[in-house]
Amino acid sequence: MRICVFGLGEAGSLFASDLATAGAEVIGFDPAEVGTPQGVKRAVHPALAVRNAELILSLTGEADSKLAMLQAIEAIDTDALYADLATSSPTVKLDLEAMAERKGFAFADVALLAMVPGHGLATPSLASGPGANRYAETINRFGGYVEPLAAATGVAAGRKLLRSVMMKGFAAVILEAVKAGAAADDLGWLWRNLSSEIERADDDWLRRIVLGSKVHARRRHSEMISATAMLQALGVDPVMTSATAASLAGLLDDESELPELPDNQPA
Repeated sequence: MRICVFGLGEAGSLFASDLATAGAEVIGFDPAEVGTPQGVKRAVHPALAVRNAELILSLTGEADSKLAMLQAIEAIDTDALYADLATSSPTVKLDLEAMAERKGFAFADVALLAMVPGHGLATPSLASGPGANRYAETINRFGGYVEPLAAATGVAAGRKLLRSVMMKGFAAVILEAVKAGAAADDLGWLWRNLSSEIERADDDWLRRIVLGSKVHARRRHSEMISATAMLQALGVDPVMTSATAASLAGLLDDESELPELPDNQPA
């Protein structure tokens, strides 16, 4: 099977390498001066990269996702499948689907749900859109781990961004806490404490975090005002801490109820 990979950065090179190892004929394209993975052929132009390709994987950044398709769109076969793996908004994914539809080839919106290093092609993923099942069948046959959704283009992208609100915010909060711990010369204790909290996190823990924020908003708001002042005294910019205080202040003034939380049953 001939597969084209747009973008040979960290993620793209790992996908391309794993596909080549699994027996696919992989043609890569990247305008940047990056290396070419072993077993992967490098095209000098995107139109040459997609020639006769049955599957085209775009692993670019959001800013380049439309350009990646446009630069080769006239050379893509109508029986090919174009899968966009960039982290972007549902609107961008729908624009890409429309472009593909006008030229007559299939499209899949793919969302990667974990870091590609350490997983490679087997990075847990969601796929939505008209080409979701075909994408999942193809990638899983080569050793991937894709869950196809019976949903429109943009649903996979939207789910990833919903998840990112917590995952990327969580990383930012931890980073701020670590900076404060180091400034207070107490990072060792803080790290062990945070690690213990994360280790025991489960559905009940998550529910207490969410529901307790509303119930105990006044006390927690006061606590985070104190934490903000402490970080400022330590010379650490309290971006996330002050935002937490503002969020809790909003709960104090918000008379609406929290959304009903789902049960812990598999979807």
